[in-house]
Amino acid sequence: MTKQDSQLVSTIITVYNGENYLSDAIQSVIIQDYPHIEIIIIDGGSIDESRRVAEQFGSSVRYYYQNNTGIAAAKNHGLELSKGDFFAFLDADDLWTRDKIQQQITVFNEDPTLDIVFSHVKQFHSSELNVEEKERIWCSNKLIPGVSAGTMLIKRESFFKAGLFDTQLRRGIFVNWYMHALEIGMRTHMLPNMHMWRRLHQTSNGIVNHDKSSDYVRMSKA
Repeated sequence: MTKQDSQLVSTIITVYNGENYLSDAIQSVIIQDYPHIEIIIIDGGSIDESRRVAEQFGSSVRYYYQNNTGIAAAKNHGLELSKGDFFAFLDADDLWTRDKIQQQITVFNEDPTLDIVFSHVKQFHSSELNVEEKERIWCSNKLIPGVSAGTMLIKRESFFKAGLFDTQLRRGIFVNWYMHALEIGMRTHMLPNMHMWRRLHQTSNGIVNHDKSSDYVRMSKA
């Protein structure tokens, strides 16, 4: 057994009014082939039954509630509470394949000089959408290289070299952080296979926050 095979992975799940999807997201982490995972759920001010859904999993998860101060603040709070040697992130409406973490740990075993391992993503329409809604929300049927928080596994020390997520942003939070990571020379690897399902629905973050394009302008200037 290598050192990486016994190290703890802190998985931070952020949720905001995600009662319809949260259980599936949590379950996709619990069933991971890799055994050493802690699950931290940060509820960013939900007014639905997200707490009840999370607490149904008992000691398998650690649930924390905070005021609605944005996704970046929620992720940062999870990081503060984490104990892991690696960090992984998952939105409450997305899913991982069973072998995601194990496949990424294997890559770290093969090349310990890496900082980050990503994987590909497949999008899907959520089951509650009707035909008209599905036509309005475009969904690619192709595998997408997932340079995103949801596909990333990163060493703890590597993450903090780039700093926390910018709480002033509501969109492009990961893009902003990743630009800093590249600037300081982090080494990355993209797995060729798909290990995350991205759910598309009426309240998906990219759809709800479509009016936050000024955040991208701010990042470009920075």
